[in-house]
Amino acid sequence: MRNEVLLSLGLAALLGGCRTAPPAPAPVPPANFTLEDFQIRAAHFNSIITVPAFETSSNAVVASVKTTISTAELGLDAIGRLQPAETAFGNTVRALDDIGATIGTTENRLSLIKETSMDPALRDAATEQLKNLEAWAVGLDYRQDVYQSVKAYADSHPELEGEDAKLLKDTMRDYRRAGLALPQEQRDEVEALRKKLSALTTDFMGNVTKASRRLVFTKVELEGVPDDFLSQNGIDNSNGTYNLMANVTWHYLTVMENARREPTRLKMETARENLARKDNVPLLQEILVTRDTIAKKLGYPTWADYAIEIKMAKTAARARSFLEDLKTGLQPTFDAELAQFRALKVRETGDTNAQIHLWDWRYYANQLKKEKYTVDEDALKVYFPYQQCLDGMFAIYQRIFGLRFQRVTPPFKWVADLQLYAVSDAATGEPLGLFYLDMFPREGKYNHFAEFGIIDGNLREDGMYQRPTVALICNFPSPRADRPSLLEHEDVVTLFHEFGHAMHAILTRAKYARFSGTSVPGDFVEAPSQMLENWPWDKRVLDSFAADYRDPSKKIPPEILNQLKAAKLAIEGTRYRRQLAFGLSDMALHTQIHADNAGDASPLADKISSETFLPEPPDTAWVAYFGHIMDGYDAGYYGYAWADAIAADMATVFEKAPDGFFDEQAGRRLRREIYEMGNSRDIEISIEKFLGREESSQPFLRKIGMNPAK
Repeated sequence: MRNEVLLSLGLAALLGGCRTAPPAPAPVPPANFTLEDFQIRAAHFNSIITVPAFETSSNAVVASVKTTISTAELGLDAIGRLQPAETAFGNTVRALDDIGATIGTTENRLSLIKETSMDPALRDAATEQLKNLEAWAVGLDYRQDVYQSVKAYADSHPELEGEDAKLLKDTMRDYRRAGLALPQEQRDEVEALRKKLSALTTDFMGNVTKASRRLVFTKVELEGVPDDFLSQNGIDNSNGTYNLMANVTWHYLTVMENARREPTRLKMETARENLARKDNVPLLQEILVTRDTIAKKLGYPTWADYAIEIKMAKTAARARSFLEDLKTGLQPTFDAELAQFRALKVRETGDTNAQIHLWDWRYYANQLKKEKYTVDEDALKVYFPYQQCLDGMFAIYQRIFGLRFQRVTPPFKWVADLQLYAVSDAATGEPLGLFYLDMFPREGKYNHFAEFGIIDGNLREDGMYQRPTVALICNFPSPRADRPSLLEHEDVVTLFHEFGHAMHAILTRAKYARFSGTSVPGDFVEAPSQMLENWPWDKRVLDSFAADYRDPSKKIPPEILNQLKAAKLAIEGTRYRRQLAFGLSDMALHTQIHADNAGDASPLADKISSETFLPEPPDTAWVAYFGHIMDGYDAGYYGYAWADAIAADMATVFEKAPDGFFDEQAGRRLRREIYEMGNSRDIEISIEKFLGREESSQPFLRKIGMNPAK
């Protein structure tokens, strides 16, 4: 998951929304209703559905940023002019959240343009103006006049409850974390460093998006790679050679899982791990030093301690201990799995001394699935045509959450096959939001899978509720002239996961923008979507949509699904140790790198990764292409495992429910206690209310094969 956020105090409004109980149900229009119909219906519920007005020229991008800044400054000036006796919740803390929502709308929109526009010049303009906007937004924390007004209100010790009390508390906390308690000279230094950091991280992520590497292979070199993959337009050169892109994830995975020849896998792995190396290694060093300097000036030992303070883990030591304990606990499982991979390699190569390298594990894991568990991932794809999977997932989510999705015509398309859907409450017809689907790869597009916020939900001053709009930006295999897009089972899991983020965003009813939707602590944000990854592993769920596209009467045989589950468990130790390698590398970079050893950043990441997982190929720099270290998961990648532990526990609610993964009562409870609440209350309360009990780590430990006490 990815949400573009401003670093600034409370002015990075994320997704959200809240309102009072809805009025009487409005009439539900016919299935062919329009976007205008949807907007009219929203007004009946005191809500607003706003379609983004996307910029289509560089000049428009520049103008939008200027307008956003000038509008926000007018609001900030009004706060700053208040006398202490004039301060109130609405004209200080609430006003800041409203300004943040305005800034966030522009920032979100330009972030999407940067990652999806087909015009390179427009992408570059969005990147540059995002740097300007974010640098300016950092300075908002340091407006002394605004701070004094907010502080004057806080010093009056107002009697607030619920979200109002939390908004004031978190706002004052963020002022402290910005350095407002420091002497002026030190405060100015922190402000300058944060502006610098904002520009550096935007450049880093821009380089990740732009990085590409075309590799040309012969048919012999690609032995084992499926012919239907190689025959696709853009890959087959019709002269016995094939173009593959190291930066296109499904190209990379197809080769790494199927190419029989080790030099081919090594070539692809090396190219992948050197993407953006030249530009991003120097940036990484500067970013890590800047982060460390900021943390120390603010009184924190490391950037990790600063970043984790506001998350569930609270301290870097606790997060690191969590990762290390998992690493140790998984060692026997990891060793056993590697031994199986090595045995396969010894048999295949005839080399009794053969070892498993980083570029081998995906291939031999796939071979193990095929041989021991008779699972052929490529053969299974016929059961997962993209559109069937999408429609099936829609049906499930509409059922368990009580929703209705209706396709509408988008007023503007940044790509021809873009789709837009309206989301309503099925019982009342209440409009809840919009989501875009941009699902297939192309040159210059964000090359992973993510949900992007566009318009953030918030309860406006006039009492109208601005409902959210989001986008799914994915890179599933493109359809072909002779057949539809066919997904691997792992792709289906990804689809359920990412759309879960969209649901988390759209279903929010949190009162303030900074509490809404996915604006929960970073080490929880993945949990609801990770929980939903369980759905595509359930036979009943799969039978509701998965069928051979050539003969829809053919469903996945239960024995195949059982084998698929067994195959997954058979490599869970390997998969998880790889995740721990990323998490521990991230933690090391944000606790050990400082001004005196910045040049050690990439080698340190290689060292930790090699010790935790498998040795990195020589002369590579994987961390230069590791965008997560910049886009909100800095000193926070541990959060994937942390959230997965929560997700496994949450999944038991559905597993034990009368109707299993179709259980509407459990789905409504998830919607009510997790999605609608966002960060409007302590997340631990929301988790326990959904579970109906205290949290337990036992389901997670069983999931990853650590055999906990029963």
